[in-house]
Amino acid sequence: MIFFGFNPFSSFLYQDWNRTWHTANPDLTQCFQNTVLVWLPCLYLWMCAPIYLIYLRSHDHGYICMSHLNKAKTAVGLLLWIICWSDVFYSFWERSHGTSVPALVHHVSPTLLGLTMLLATLVIQYERMKGVQSSGVMLMYWLLALLCATVAFRSKIFQALDQVSLNPAQYTTFYIFYALLLVSLFLSSLTDQPPPLLPGHQRLGETTNPCPEPGASFLSRITFWWITRMMVTGYKRPLEDKDLWSLNSEDRSQRVVPQLVRRWNTECQKIKRSGKMVYSPKRVTHTEGKEGRAVEESEILIVKTSQKTKEPSLFWALCLTFGPYFLISCLYKIIQDVLMFVGPEILRLLICFVNDSSAPSWQGYFYTALLFICTCVQSLILQKYFHVCFVSGMRLRTAIIGAVYRKALVISSAARRTSTVGEIVNLMSVDAQRFMDLITYINMIWSAPLQVALALYFLWQNLGPSVLAGVAVMVLMVPINAVIAMKTKTYQVAQMKSKDNRIKLMNEMLNGIKVLKLYAWELAFKDKVSEIRESELRVLKKAAYLGAVSTFTWICAPFLVALSTFSVFVLIDEHNVLDAQKAFVSLALFNILRFPLNMLPMVISSMVQASVSLKRLRVFLSHEELQEDSVEHKAVAGSTHSISIVDGVFSWSRAEPPALSRLNVCIPEGSLVAVVGHVGSGKSSLLSALLGEMEKLEGSVAVKGSVAYVSQQAWIQNSTLKDNILFGQERREAWYQRVVEACALQPDLEILPAGDETEIGEKGVNLSGGQKQRVSLARAVYCDRAVYLLDDPLSAVDAHVGKHIFDQVIGPQGLLKDKTRVLVTHGLSYLPQADLILVLVEGQITEMGSYQHVVATQGAFAEFLRTYAAVEQTDNNSETVYLNIYFTMFVCFFAPCVSSSPGVSSVSKLPQTAEENKVLSKKAKDPEVGKLMEADKASTGQVKLSVFWAYLKAIGVLLSCISLLLFIGHHMASLFSNYWLSLWTDDPVVNGTQPDRMMRLGVYGALGLSQGVAVFGYSLSTSIGGILASRCLHQSMLYDVLRSPMSFFERTPSGNLVNRFAKEMDTIDSVIPSIIKMFMGSMLNVLGACVIILIATPLLAIIIPVLGLLYFFVQRFYVASSRQLKRLESVSRSPIYTHFNETLLGTSVIRAFGEQERFIRESDQRVDHNQKAYYPSIVANRWLAVRLEFVGNCIVSFAALFAVIARESLSPGIMGLSISYALQLTASLTWLVRMSSDVETNIVAVERVKEYSDTEKEAEWKHEPSSLPPGWPTDGCIDIRGLGLRYRHDLDLAIRNITININKGEKVGIVGRTGAGKSSLMLGLFRIIEAAEGHIFIDGVDIAQLGLHELRSRITIIPQDPVLFSGSLRMNLDPFDSYSDEAVWRALEYSHLKSFVSGLPNKLNHECSEGGENLSVGQRQLLCLARALLRKTKILVLDEATAAVDMETDNLIQSTIRSQFEDCTVLTIAHRLNTIMDYTRVLVLDKGEMAEFDSPSNLIAQRGAFYKMAKDAGLV
Repeated sequence: MIFFGFNPFSSFLYQDWNRTWHTANPDLTQCFQNTVLVWLPCLYLWMCAPIYLIYLRSHDHGYICMSHLNKAKTAVGLLLWIICWSDVFYSFWERSHGTSVPALVHHVSPTLLGLTMLLATLVIQYERMKGVQSSGVMLMYWLLALLCATVAFRSKIFQALDQVSLNPAQYTTFYIFYALLLVSLFLSSLTDQPPPLLPGHQRLGETTNPCPEPGASFLSRITFWWITRMMVTGYKRPLEDKDLWSLNSEDRSQRVVPQLVRRWNTECQKIKRSGKMVYSPKRVTHTEGKEGRAVEESEILIVKTSQKTKEPSLFWALCLTFGPYFLISCLYKIIQDVLMFVGPEILRLLICFVNDSSAPSWQGYFYTALLFICTCVQSLILQKYFHVCFVSGMRLRTAIIGAVYRKALVISSAARRTSTVGEIVNLMSVDAQRFMDLITYINMIWSAPLQVALALYFLWQNLGPSVLAGVAVMVLMVPINAVIAMKTKTYQVAQMKSKDNRIKLMNEMLNGIKVLKLYAWELAFKDKVSEIRESELRVLKKAAYLGAVSTFTWICAPFLVALSTFSVFVLIDEHNVLDAQKAFVSLALFNILRFPLNMLPMVISSMVQASVSLKRLRVFLSHEELQEDSVEHKAVAGSTHSISIVDGVFSWSRAEPPALSRLNVCIPEGSLVAVVGHVGSGKSSLLSALLGEMEKLEGSVAVKGSVAYVSQQAWIQNSTLKDNILFGQERREAWYQRVVEACALQPDLEILPAGDETEIGEKGVNLSGGQKQRVSLARAVYCDRAVYLLDDPLSAVDAHVGKHIFDQVIGPQGLLKDKTRVLVTHGLSYLPQADLILVLVEGQITEMGSYQHVVATQGAFAEFLRTYAAVEQTDNNSETVYLNIYFTMFVCFFAPCVSSSPGVSSVSKLPQTAEENKVLSKKAKDPEVGKLMEADKASTGQVKLSVFWAYLKAIGVLLSCISLLLFIGHHMASLFSNYWLSLWTDDPVVNGTQPDRMMRLGVYGALGLSQGVAVFGYSLSTSIGGILASRCLHQSMLYDVLRSPMSFFERTPSGNLVNRFAKEMDTIDSVIPSIIKMFMGSMLNVLGACVIILIATPLLAIIIPVLGLLYFFVQRFYVASSRQLKRLESVSRSPIYTHFNETLLGTSVIRAFGEQERFIRESDQRVDHNQKAYYPSIVANRWLAVRLEFVGNCIVSFAALFAVIARESLSPGIMGLSISYALQLTASLTWLVRMSSDVETNIVAVERVKEYSDTEKEAEWKHEPSSLPPGWPTDGCIDIRGLGLRYRHDLDLAIRNITININKGEKVGIVGRTGAGKSSLMLGLFRIIEAAEGHIFIDGVDIAQLGLHELRSRITIIPQDPVLFSGSLRMNLDPFDSYSDEAVWRALEYSHLKSFVSGLPNKLNHECSEGGENLSVGQRQLLCLARALLRKTKILVLDEATAAVDMETDNLIQSTIRSQFEDCTVLTIAHRLNTIMDYTRVLVLDKGEMAEFDSPSNLIAQRGAFYKMAKDAGLV
């Protein structure tokens, strides 16, 4: 053989083409075998090695010890190296001894090969040291080497058979070489042992159930085989939490979130450095409710900021964080895009092959094999690409949720007010999800144009310039789609806005559901929600019309393109013949084109949505944070002051006037400071300023040591009572007991079903107001801090309990006696014991000093005392007694908490005898008993057909049938048009032209037109059907939820309900209709393709059923696990938002205690738990896709194979049709399974929405016709006979045999210890709890016979909890608009709010914020009084209604009630006895039974239970 240069090298390629191709027995030349085939694998390894080694250096997974596998790999590598060298030496030896001089190639090739084998061995060792368990790079190398060697192996065997003169030495070495390559390939497909404890896991210590992915072999990873174990488990039984693998360390929150936060902070720093951020456009929004000013201010800001305020770029931060990993997906995508075009190219060659009868038949088989290999490689790469995308999306979501959570903990209160809780939760749920969805498609932005360009290139090759007609049609489609996308975007924004409002309102309704029920306001609010919902549906309907147009354009686009191209091609020149090759290769290319063209508008609209989300996130993440330095915590040297404020001026936001001004306070260590003042004088603000929650405008604040804080409205977490007290500290048993006893919680613990293991519901629903306040106090005391800030913790508790707590905890002898205590209080009796008293008036400290000093100064405080202490002092034994009387009056109007709400269900109201109590405290309490909340449960098994039926009924059966017919019509037309095309291509050519072409073209066009009409029809009908269904389902769910009894709301976390109204309704609104559309489409596509393939190659009838069964099995196998994973994922999603919601409500407490880190950890853990279910479901999708695409690829290959076998009898037209359909089949199959499982997983939303129609309901709201006399009740006589109540069937009676008769206009007080059943009696009167035995008659009518609204709207309650809803003041007073403005103003006047309301800019239309937060608690209480005055019914119930107001206001309220409700029957639940001392009679309850019932004077004379209580309160 000659020494090869380039000339001979290139020449042998030409001269031996006959030997390689045009022959029945092909072979490659020796020269080619010795050069190209040897060098190719070497080149691959030498190119990959440097990059791979650098990668390994930076990704260290730990060190793997030498194992047998590794030794074997190394040994084989060295053997191969030795063999190559022996070849080199042999050729040198031959050169020096032999007669023939071997060509240079015999030295060069083995040398190169030897060096490569050495490199391979070194790489294997380096991989081991870096902890690589299975290497893809090496597997590819061995595979490539083996393939190249196989060609040589085959030709060597042929040479031996042809008896060519042989060189035995070289043959022997070659065969050994080949065998060793096989061994190497086998060894490299095995996986090595894991490195001893990955460094990631060591730190996390969580390898309970590690994910098998890191240890899986390369083959297992590209085919996703490693998840099969979980799939098998899921197939045998429904998966549970314990089956889920823990996340890989690089997907966990603690790895992902800090990266993003770090990058984002860097971005913010850059902006701060580049421009002095003087004008922050965020400040504009703070002037809420002052429209006029806001406008001017924003205009000024715009003028100033237009110079150039750069915003920090969240996008860039995200790119830097997730970009590098995501870039891998781009590489996969490019390879996949190129491979896509192999199919049509092979189709072209196959049609040529069928047309050319002289071609040797092995070529057909060769094409078939090539087609199979290419499609399989393409499938694997595509799935790998998706996997990378989805994992990036998952990390992105984790990072965003984490970042939002962390930000929410440090955001300033002014910024906090610009967004409601609902909106912030939306950032977490909706916006993070948007990003996750976008990331899977984002690559289409560059990949779609690339695919289009490639397709056009091949089309031009095929049809020449007439392709331009098709391109023109496509180009026209783009602006149409763009316009549609833009319009859809505006609708989307409008819909989001309605949805935000609706969820916000739902949230408030669920939080204030008790008030809605007591006032019988459900219908008014139902109408409000329905109104918002209708506007949302109007927008959805417009979007549906647009959707129909866009579906029409993108389903018809490929057809129009084909039609225009073929028309132009045929009409330009009558000698242009449309033969099979031209038509079907073009069709296959047009089908490829369809995808990028459909995707582009989708991706663009998706990007637009994501950009909106990006902006919302950026605005939230760049909100102002609390000034960390506003409060100094360093001890000033030599200073004995624990707290000092010098010239302090504070406001809630810089845009507002200061709330506190000119503050100068120095508080010595260990002193007790009382802060007093009227409602709204800034007492709570003072504490906020000390906590650093307010903007410090001037001055300095120093607080020495750690702080504990008790907020005015107790913040309780949804966990056990014990956890609420411990609050993340470790449990010190003796101290814990002391704290519990000092805070008077011991009796409560005995009542609770599981003691301190009892689970407390959301916002503490199953504790009374006093209990919540005591738990909140116990939490602070347990933490053992230096400074205690107590915001009126004694207001919500009974007088004697308050005294106990003051003595045991706060006072000079209490647990906190050595600490600095700042106590905001309305209680005069505690003041003499305070070391220092601060009197606040309108945000300024007017007086300050000891009790004696302040009384002596003759200022406002002294006058205030005189007014209330001027009662003749018959008993001069101590001033505290008379002070106590007034203090109790003054305080009893203060409780901002849910006092014994019915939620105490089973909890604080279990009547037990003393003996039972003893038994209870002895026996260990079972924590299971204390469970209250029902977590969202994941339903298991297949979705029932009844759910689908319910959905169809909601759409309407007629509409459903019409849609189905249109679907079928469209697909029939589509099939027939393509079949027509194949008949056309088989038309005989006469004189270089086809005679019937005009007729063929006409029919082809008509079929296309009918397709378009059908598409438009079904698209419209499914969308409209979907809207009808979602309206119907939402209405029924809203009605069902509102009809549920109170106990339902205590058991069900509000997060679950909101999730139903937000997430599940969103799915029904926008996801289900489009998924059903796609499911139907892909199913009919698959059926159509199978029909065509069977017509063309009937032999496939043998294969299709087999593959069909395989397909069906894989699909069922997958759906079992996938459905369950999806359920587990959605169940674990709620806790993230519930916890977030809870955190937002308690940020000030969390910050005061410095517990941010713990809450962040908890949130991260919940997110990870959610992703733990999400990750396997992504992988399961990939697992399925790989297997299904394999089935599809088999069908394609068999179609090609049988076409090759039957090439004598097949016309090229039919063959082209069959294979072009088969090429589409793979995609349709995968899509079909995706859609069918999506239909199943999403229809679950319907199931969950219907769930509440089966729960228990309250009695009817109204009876038609009403049996009530008009104006009932006219007298207000209440007659209770043998009443008994229980909270749940399985519990004892909470109240038993109560029989009392209350006459017209009597004033009756109801007293008793916490849990005696006072509130239960009220709830029985309102039928919030139905009587278990006995009856209540009002004016002789048995209330059990009435509709609930008839009853509740005719008696009035002023609840303990002043609940307001966001909306106007007027709406809060009179939601049904049933009273005139004069009546409303009169009610406001009597409730002493007239001056306040007339001072507001919008008077009655003043907007209350969420929960009425922009009014003080006292003002809210007065509004509740105004509601009662408006309704003015004959029976008024007061539930401790005046605990939140100061003494003067309290007097006003009492006098209002006495004058305005003079002729009404008034029932008052009193914690403080002095309010009821002048009542007609008093009912004393004890353990749910009536103890005494008589006038106060008689009861005191009897010296019974009431006398003892009065004595405790210092009244006798």
